[in-house]
Amino acid sequence: MSTGRSLSTRRGGRSTEGDPEKGRQERPRPPVRREVPKSSSAAVRAPKKPGQPPVLAAVDLGTNNCRLLIAVPHGSGFRVVDAFSRIVRLGQGLQSRQELSADAMDRTLQALKICARKMAKKNVTLSRVVATEACRKARNCDVFLERVSSETDLDIEIISTDEEASLALAGCLPLLNPNIPNALVFDIGGGSTELVWHRAQNHETERNGSGALDAISLPFGVVTLSERYGGDRFDRATYRKMVEESRAALDEFETRFGIGTAISDGLVQMVGTSGTVTTLAGLHMNLRRYERNRVDGTYLDFSEMEEIAEHLASVGYRERAAMPCIGSDRADLVVAGCAILQGICERWPVGRLRVADRGLREGILVDLLQRV
Repeated sequence: MSTGRSLSTRRGGRSTEGDPEKGRQERPRPPVRREVPKSSSAAVRAPKKPGQPPVLAAVDLGTNNCRLLIAVPHGSGFRVVDAFSRIVRLGQGLQSRQELSADAMDRTLQALKICARKMAKKNVTLSRVVATEACRKARNCDVFLERVSSETDLDIEIISTDEEASLALAGCLPLLNPNIPNALVFDIGGGSTELVWHRAQNHETERNGSGALDAISLPFGVVTLSERYGGDRFDRATYRKMVEESRAALDEFETRFGIGTAISDGLVQMVGTSGTVTTLAGLHMNLRRYERNRVDGTYLDFSEMEEIAEHLASVGYRERAAMPCIGSDRADLVVAGCAILQGICERWPVGRLRVADRGLREGILVDLLQRV
C-alpha cells in the first residue's frame, strides 16, 4: 500500500446518520494505489409522506463540473426524472494557491442552489452529495462547506479517491461485456484521474459489497494539467510531454498486475467515463450538438481517438471553441484530457474503448437503491 495521499473524510456541513470538480509550489505526487472498499457512507433522508414513492438524488461536485441526477426506482434499476450539469471550475487556480478562490466558490454555490431547488421541486426523499479532488485538496474547504450548508442546506461529503473509483465503476458496470473477463475502467476528472482494474472473479463480490478492486489515482486531471502546460495552442513536443507524463504514471500499476499480458491474450476491455471521452466520441460521430443517447455505450478505436486528439492539440483555442461538442467552456481543457487519454491508451493498447456518459452519479444512485 503506497502512501502520499491520505483518505479523505466528511468535513463541514451537517452529518446526521440516517438523515436524508500563489503560495508555495506543490511538488508532483506519485500515483496512489489502493484497494477499493465497500461504501460505508450515510445517505441523507428527507421526510416522506405516507405512500410517497422514493425519489433519489445524486450530486457529484468535481474540480470542474457540478452534476445532478434525480431518479426513481424502476424495475431492477432506476429511471432518471431530472438532471443538471454546469461547468463551475471549482478548482481553478488551486494547483498554485492550494485554496479555492472566492469566484470559484461563488460560481459553484450558484450551481448547487439550482441543484437544491430541483431536489426540492421533485420531493427528493433520499440523496447523497459528494465532492472530490478540489475539496480534498483545498486548505480552505471548510469555509466553502460552511457556506454551502448555510446557503443551500445541502450536506456535502468529501469522498476518498478509493470510493470515487468504486462509484464510477458501479455506474459503468452495465456497459461491461460479460464475455471479456477483465476491464480497465477510468475517469479523467478535473483534478485527478481514477482507474480501476476489474477482474471477473471480483464481479459478484463487488456487486454484493464484499469484494475489493484494485485502483489507482493519478494526482492530475484536465484542469491541473492545463494550468501547468497552458490551454491555448500546443507544439508537438509539449503535447508529447503531457502524454508521456500520463503514461509514466501508470507504469507501477502495470508492473503490479501485468495488465499488458492479459491485453495480449485478448482478455481485457476498456471503458472510459469523462467529458474528454464523450467529447471525442461526439466529434468522431460529427454531431452538430451533443446527444447523450447516441454517445453513451458507443465504441472508439484508439487510432480514431489519436487522430482527433492530435488535431485538437495542433489548433488554437478559438478553433477548438468553434467545434461542436466542445464550445468555449471546454476548449482550454480538452487537450489536457486528450493527453491523459492517449497516455492510458499507449500504456495499455486494448485497441478500442467503450464510451460511458455515466459514472459516479449513477454509482451513487445504484448505492441509494439498496437503501430504499
